[in-house]
Amino acid sequence: MTVAKQFGANLAARRKDAGLSQEELAWGASVHRTEISQLERGLRIPRIDTLVKLATTVGIKPEVLLAGIVWTPGNVRLGRFVEAEVPGLGTVHRRVRVERQGKE
Repeated sequence: MTVAKQFGANLAARRKDAGLSQEELAWGASVHRTEISQLERGLRIPRIDTLVKLATTVGIKPEVLLAGIVWTPGNVRLGRFVEAEVPGLGTVHRRVRVERQGKE
């Protein structure tokens, strides 16, 4: 399951547990109702401030909405591109800058 889909499933379940509609959650968290719909369907992921607002509105700690989301770092090498498997994104590449110690 992708990060977005897992987050969406967590959000939908906790919203329903709290007895809130998408519109009530949106109003309480100061976001648009369509954003709640997109989040719950796994079409997008929230910013950190939005995650905190959503959790507070349903009366839970933010980490509850992150349950089941796992990320494993890739193989890191000094000053080279590294690969990392990111759930929902597949293999991603990024350049890692690491300060090298001088030769003695």
